[in-house]
Amino acid sequence: MLRKWMPLTMAVILLLVGAVACQKATTTEQSDTTTDTMRMTTQEKMDIFLTRRSIRKYKPELPPQELLDKVLEAGTYAPSAMGKQSATIVAVTNRAMRDQLSQLANKARGGEEDQFYGAPAVFVVLADKSLSSNYLQDGALVVGNMQNAAHALGLGTCWVNAAKGIFELEEGQALLKEWGLEGDLVGVACCIIGYPDECPEPAPRKEHYVIHVD
Repeated sequence: MLRKWMPLTMAVILLLVGAVACQKATTTEQSDTTTDTMRMTTQEKMDIFLTRRSIRKYKPELPPQELLDKVLEAGTYAPSAMGKQSATIVAVTNRAMRDQLSQLANKARGGEEDQFYGAPAVFVVLADKSLSSNYLQDGALVVGNMQNAAHALGLGTCWVNAAKGIFELEEGQALLKEWGLEGDLVGVACCIIGYPDECPEPAPRKEHYVIHVD
C-alpha cells in the first residue's frame, strides 16, 4: 500500500516545492520592481527642485482653481520659526485686482511694463513682523514651497520683489484694509503663477557653491 502511494506523495511534494520556489521568485521580482519604482520616484522628486526655473513669459489662461489650491496648500505647510506662521497669502486671480497690483508695483519701483510678465494670477505673500522676528524668512519659505509645488503641477512661477514697496504705499495699505487684514504686515514677495510660455535653460551653478566640513 505504501509503495502504491509513493508516486503521488512525491508528486505533491514536488508541486509544493515548485510553488514555494515560484513564490520566492515572484517576491524577489516584486521587490526588485518596488526598488526600481522607489528609485525612480526619488529621482522624480529631486527633479522638481533641479528643473524648476523662474518663468517670465506666460500663457494668458488662468489655471484651474484645483491646481492653484494645491499650490496654496503647499505654501501653508512651509516651516515657520517656532511654528508662529507669521505669513499670510493673498491669492489674486481677479484680473482687475491683478492689474492694479502691477500698476502699484510700477509706482513703487518705477517703470511702465507689466511687472508680472503676463502671468494671470499673483500670490501675494505678506508676513506679520509682530508675530516673529523671522517674518521675512517665514514668508520666503512659503514662496519657495509654492514655487516647487507649482512646478511639480506643470505651472510656472517667478518671485517678483515688489510686494514690500506696494504695501508701503497708501494705496497698498488701503488694499490691506479692503482685504480685511490686520497686524504689522510687510510685503515679502509677489509670486506670479500661470502656465509657462518659455523653457529657460538653467544658469551654470557657481564653483564652490557647497563647502563640506567633514
